[in-house]
Amino acid sequence: MAKAITMPQLGESVTEGTIARWLKAEGEEVEKDEPIAEVDTDKVSAELPSPLAGRIERLLVPEGTTVEVGAEIALVATADEAPEEGPAREDLLRSEGPTEEFPAAGTRAQPVAAGPGESRTAATSREEGDGRGGRVPTAEELRLSRSSPVVRRLAAEHGVEISEIRGTGIGGRVTKKDIEAYIREREAPPREEAPPRPAPPRERVEVYEGDEVVEVTSVRRAIADRMSRSKREAPHAWTLVEADVSGLVRLREARKEEFLRREGINLTYLPFIVKAAVESLKEHPVLNSVWDGDRIVLRRRINVGIAVDLEGGALIVPVIKDADDYGIVGLARRIDEVVRKARERRLSPDDVSGGTFTVNNPGALGSVVSTPIINHPQAAILSAEAIVKRPVVLEDDSIAVRSMMNLEVSFDHRILDGGAALRFLNAVKRRLESYTPESGIS
Repeated sequence: MAKAITMPQLGESVTEGTIARWLKAEGEEVEKDEPIAEVDTDKVSAELPSPLAGRIERLLVPEGTTVEVGAEIALVATADEAPEEGPAREDLLRSEGPTEEFPAAGTRAQPVAAGPGESRTAATSREEGDGRGGRVPTAEELRLSRSSPVVRRLAAEHGVEISEIRGTGIGGRVTKKDIEAYIREREAPPREEAPPRPAPPRERVEVYEGDEVVEVTSVRRAIADRMSRSKREAPHAWTLVEADVSGLVRLREARKEEFLRREGINLTYLPFIVKAAVESLKEHPVLNSVWDGDRIVLRRRINVGIAVDLEGGALIVPVIKDADDYGIVGLARRIDEVVRKARERRLSPDDVSGGTFTVNNPGALGSVVSTPIINHPQAAILSAEAIVKRPVVLEDDSIAVRSMMNLEVSFDHRILDGGAALRFLNAVKRRLESYTPESGIS
């Protein structure tokens, strides 16, 4: 019999994934750990390795379809399985398959007589044994039993009978979205009956001759959903300071060639910015936190996400875990590593999970002012802008050309106020302004 491949959990808090593209077709052979599909989630795009070796019997999920973690997405006939003959094999491929709650039938019983008002199929399901004195489940029981653990837990928490809900998933399965929609409808206040009205057509912009229509990719849609959620749920505020980084510029210019020879990577400003942010988060831990309904959770670990711009209009945020464990050299290595993996589409779910604070670097693209959207559910995000030379009035009232950088922080106004944000931002500024050409890099 064929074995099922299920949608894995590609990262913490990920409950579903989208089959962006199948890399194998039905009838093709597949080796264990060979990629069979490209899967998109709201956190990562990754290739899905096959846990089995054998022949692809059936692809159960069309490209572009989103399914929950644990859902069956393909059937594979493994090499050590003898092919079954006749209709039994076709029945297997069409059926929902066995579950822990309802084991597969081991032997087929003889047909039994149907009761009054009962079809022969129903009577057979009622009487047929599993070879061990058990009972073969009905199609409805199979549908309910194949609900994912997330769905069953959510239903139990809200006192919902899954059997009351019409499933929209594959094979009529009840999905998490079905449960949530049912709960919203049940808890909505009663309203007066109104004559039914046809749903208005989806409003589209007018497309003129010569325009190009680009379908939204699953990655772009995931970004849109996350950014919309962040702006919808977190009241954003932002503030800005400017830093005189002339000493840092001279330090980098003096050390970059030797650093490249020694480390094999370019010395950029980003490790200095991340280091300054990390040390400042230790002084102001409220920015390394999350909003949790009626409480604020201050994160102990400092895991810094680095926003990486990808070709094709995509953005991804790989995470440097325990960033406070690294110096400038260590951060430069880790940043170079995660950026290369991001641009080569080699990030794993672990590479993009667990972030507690995000650093955005639009200055690398020439930006001088920006207002970034918080990476939900974090408390804040720091943006470092381009370093530009401009005339500055110094403390002795003289005018000099200095290398200046704008630093902004967007923050969740439920968690902190402008004063706390500015104290953090000035701590970052103070550290960046402290570098001189004589400073060490370690």
